Amino acid sequence: MTVLAPESRDRTRPLAWLLVLGIVLAALNLRTAVTSVGPLLDQLAGALGMTSVGTGLLTTLPVLAFATVGAVTPTLALRIGEHRLLLLALVTLGVGLLVRSVVGSATVFLLSSALALSGGAVGNVLIPTLIKRHFPARTGVMTTVYTTALAAGTMLAAAATVPIERASGDWHIALGVWAALAAVAALPWLALLGSEPERRGRQGTGLRRLARSRLAWMVAVYFGTQSTIAYVMFGWLPTILTDAGYSTGQAGVVLGVFTALSIPISILVPTVAARFRDQRPVVAGLVAFYAVGFLGLWFAPPSTAMVWVMLIGVGMGSFPLALMMLALRTRTAEATAALSAFGQSAGYLMAGAGPLAVGVLHDLSGGWALPYVLLFAVLSAQLYTGLYAGRERFIEDERGAERRARAGAGKMAA
Repeated sequence: MTVLAPESRDRTRPLAWLLVLGIVLAALNLRTAVTSVGPLLDQLAGALGMTSVGTGLLTTLPVLAFATVGAVTPTLALRIGEHRLLLLALVTLGVGLLVRSVVGSATVFLLSSALALSGGAVGNVLIPTLIKRHFPARTGVMTTVYTTALAAGTMLAAAATVPIERASGDWHIALGVWAALAAVAALPWLALLGSEPERRGRQGTGLRRLARSRLAWMVAVYFGTQSTIAYVMFGWLPTILTDAGYSTGQAGVVLGVFTALSIPISILVPTVAARFRDQRPVVAGLVAFYAVGFLGLWFAPPSTAMVWVMLIGVGMGSFPLALMMLALRTRTAEATAALSAFGQSAGYLMAGAGPLAVGVLHDLSGGWALPYVLLFAVLSAQLYTGLYAGRERFIEDERGAERRARAGAGKMAA
């Protein structure tokens, strides 16, 4: 199960369970810097004197951090070590969360938020790598554990921040709580420093090489399409519902159900997908849920919106599936690290444009028809790339085929 090379199974088991605990606690923290801010955004803007430009930048920071910092994570891991880097990422996350919870300056709040998000970005890339390295025969199970903890942490921060603020009467405390959770998450990785995996070379899996890989691009675009839909749904679903006649409270309930669905779906999808070498049926099934859900939300009576939103919520299982593909389409942890960085960086950059595009199309048309057309175009891209990336194939084999093709061409030329 693990590559720590202990002397006996009795010594392996505690280390394996410590790794599982470390992954779970780290995953719980990766989105707290994002989802703890949204419920208090108006209050924060008023208290800090933040302009509309500042609030816009605050909502854009996650995409920027995940794309840019995620891209350099494999290089940092080679230099620092994976366990050390994840520990450093969690400390960085905690420091950023703590600083922004005590400041009264909009500028410092933005900078400390960027610091916290940078720690989360490193974790995004590193955890799939650690799963591949330490649990190569349990990729599906561990991806289920990881994505479920990630979904739980996302929902916990979104749901608990306002009640904490109301109970304490202070938004500083409501945001500072999440720094304490990051400190707890760092403890297992502090204990795991002595079991740092041997650092290896890139083995031909650098980002530049992946940029010439068709499979890497298919994985990246698949990741990008699911992220685009997620950002659009979280950003625009309440407005879609209120335009259809829902009150803000009713729209909030529907959004809450949609968010809560991510936990059971994060358990179900990787468990099912791991049973097959070929994930294309799962890709097609999730796209079908999306398509029926969007058609219903578009054309069916508004009173039935909850049904269609729940179907879309099932389609959101494309997120854990995309994370799972990062490990399934590679043979080594080094290749997983590179594909994780490439796929998530390119994917989040694509996704960042989604909510903006929907807003522009809505303003131009005065309705939701054009945004829905855009969503179906995104779904078409998701189906195409997912069917390619879902078949059993590996990044390393693709490079080997290229080398054999070049060698054959050279012999023919000679």
